[in-house]
Amino acid sequence: MTSTNEHGQPVGRPVPGWEPRLFPALVTLTGRHVRLEPLAPEHAAPLYEELCGPADAPLWTYRLSGPPADLAAMEREVAAWAAAEDARTFAVVPVGEERPAGMTTLMRVDPAHGSVEVGSIIYARRLQRTPVTTEATHLLARHVLDDLGYRRFEWKCDSCNEPSRRAAARLGFTYEGRFRNAMVYRGRNRDTDWFSITAEEWPGIRAAHERWLAPDNLDAGRQRSSLASLLPAVAR
Repeated sequence: MTSTNEHGQPVGRPVPGWEPRLFPALVTLTGRHVRLEPLAPEHAAPLYEELCGPADAPLWTYRLSGPPADLAAMEREVAAWAAAEDARTFAVVPVGEERPAGMTTLMRVDPAHGSVEVGSIIYARRLQRTPVTTEATHLLARHVLDDLGYRRFEWKCDSCNEPSRRAAARLGFTYEGRFRNAMVYRGRNRDTDWFSITAEEWPGIRAAHERWLAPDNLDAGRQRSSLASLLPAVAR
């Protein structure tokens, strides 16, 4: 939507009363299937066990760095992520368990304009294609868009990362385009695909998430209705 200024030029719609938002705090977010808790040094050992086994290297293909070589390396990385002041990284703990089995991060936070990206997501293989992963992103979106009043929730990924592209679309993010030659990492080019959910779109997407995650839709992890079928048309 646009409006017209005093010179007859099209300009963006007004955002009345807009003020910069708070930077996300270190909070614990709990749902039916997952608890997100601020990453801490004690998470390093279980995360190393869950994410760095002999068959886990593919989990790290699209991250900026490869899997830590040993537990000491993982401890250093976790300490750095936990101490970062420009991002908030969460340990992903399935409900009913005490040990994390993944990580997810709020990054590229822009309180002045109300934009934040969810990224650096990595889940143990046993969590993939389970309600845990859907609810983890849902909890972050709800916190950012509802609790903190941000206007834009972003998802970006390597254009070659088809599972990440599919996940974004499934969760209701809108594809916005491809930034070519966006990065060089691990000695190779990355074209970056951008997706987003805006504050205006969120209520319908939130309702679809909540309906999909409801106990009467999930029977021993099997879905009665797909998330795609529940999303509003704008997010399909």
